[in-house]
Amino acid sequence: MESAELVPEPGAGRVFERDLRPGIADAIGDGRVRLDAIARWLQDVAYADLIDAGFEERGVWIVRRMRLRVESWPRFGERVAVRTFCSGLGRFSAERRTSVRSRSAAVDAVALWVWIDESGRPGRFDERFKAIYAESAGERGARVRLRHPDPPAEGERRPWTFRAADLDVAGHVNNSHYWEPLEELFAGSEPGPLDAEIEHRDPAVDGPAFVTGGRDALWVQGADGAVHASIQILPS
Repeated sequence: MESAELVPEPGAGRVFERDLRPGIADAIGDGRVRLDAIARWLQDVAYADLIDAGFEERGVWIVRRMRLRVESWPRFGERVAVRTFCSGLGRFSAERRTSVRSRSAAVDAVALWVWIDESGRPGRFDERFKAIYAESAGERGARVRLRHPDPPAEGERRPWTFRAADLDVAGHVNNSHYWEPLEELFAGSEPGPLDAEIEHRDPAVDGPAFVTGGRDALWVQGADGAVHASIQILPS
């Protein structure tokens, strides 16, 4: 399966960095930071970059796809440096590369984001946005086409529930919470290196859902069978 490319940091253009210290709510009992916490860091630093760059337009950013490659996991209390830059631009979508580094951690991510304006539809980037981010993106685009397979017709369905507290300012379940079913399969263990890609389809709201698949691939679906997200584990 084709996966998002983890391109190197550009030689020119905007790169934003912020230091973070993993907190108590980010880690499991042995100190390993969870996938959902890492995903939350990525979106928070992306937002901080936009604010620092002066792009405070009304609207929301929606994650369409994200690849997370963890060579070694962040640990509780150990300060990490998070660096991010725009690695591709489309008409209304942008690709963002992010790295997380510390004494222990080595995490790389690439995410495809879609800008939704006040009308609730994908909005085109203006010249001011392009002036900020086009140089680091170079000639790379940001295609939004989905490529994960549909869930198997048959398979065990494990119940899942999204809480009202999982909703964000866009009015649907925040992208970080879709990593939690995979964390449940780890059962508090140390999974070792991981390379996984998530795709988001129909947004979910609070209420019952179910999960199919396992550690190689899983799908999060609504009670009506609609696919909200899929996670594919990529070959090492």
